[in-house]
Amino acid sequence: MLIGEVARRSGVSARMLRHYESLGLVRPSGRTGSGYREYSKEDIRRIFHIESLRSLGLSLREIGRALDDPGFTPSALVGDLVRQTRERIAAETELLTRLRRIDAAEPAGWEDVLQVVALLQALGSKSADARQRAALSSVGEVPVPVEALVEAALSETEPNVAGALRWALARSGDGVPALLADGLGSPVAAVRKRAVRSLAAMPGGEATAQLRQALAHPDSVVRGYAALALGTRGVADAIPTLVDMIVEGRNDVDAADALSVLASDTATADRIATRLVDRLAHHTTEAPARGRLTQALAAVPGTTASRALVELSHDDDRAVALTATYLLQLRDAR
Repeated sequence: MLIGEVARRSGVSARMLRHYESLGLVRPSGRTGSGYREYSKEDIRRIFHIESLRSLGLSLREIGRALDDPGFTPSALVGDLVRQTRERIAAETELLTRLRRIDAAEPAGWEDVLQVVALLQALGSKSADARQRAALSSVGEVPVPVEALVEAALSETEPNVAGALRWALARSGDGVPALLADGLGSPVAAVRKRAVRSLAAMPGGEATAQLRQALAHPDSVVRGYAALALGTRGVADAIPTLVDMIVEGRNDVDAADALSVLASDTATADRIATRLVDRLAHHTTEAPARGRLTQALAAVPGTTASRALVELSHDDDRAVALTATYLLQLRDAR
């Protein structure tokens, strides 16, 4: 078969076939009487083998080794190809993400594009000062896309930078709470904590709705930050979690403060007092927890809390009784 026919059937150009020949990859088995190259079935089979290996990303030199070296083993080479392909995909994915974020910023001109690129680079800087400046300047005429801010907030370990990122996110508009809520599903505890702290700093109903859902999260740290934030927002659904925090001694002072904010009306105050008393009476509640629960009653107004303190002033646990007596004296002095 002549070179033109081979090129037509194989899809490999005549020029490339000549290049293969110059490299010694494939040599026509014969020549016609006029001196034209003539390829045998075996030659054509080798051409298809070459093209198949090229499709895997092998160089022509590697293909020559693979086809001509009897001792060639493909496992190492294929392993290298897998690694190189993963690196290439990672690089391309990073580039695609950056381009999408620039597009999301809706730049009006190249100056805006360059500004967004500079901010994105600063957010990824090794310098904490540079990252903090980028966060604080991200709420400008050409803001950084919220996806980039969320990613930075979920990975930031330096407290001052993290605070600046939470500040920026709180001013970044709709859609941020949902992105932060995705971080609550991370397998990394530190990422979940950053996500819920960022949600707690977000204003608005969308953030409140996500925090409500976080009350059922299996991570107690997530539940705790969500409950504290909801308590300051007047959401009574946080009461059970806040009481649990007092029992367990996790941010118990902050939890008691949040309960005092929620106890602004008589019905809610009585509900909180009843919950605290129920936990005090539970047989599994240990002495330190009973002391914390008694102290928490101090900030709860109303007759239910007062009656509970009167009963506790006669408690068998002397520390609880003394605490309750002291708290009653304070209430009487008001």
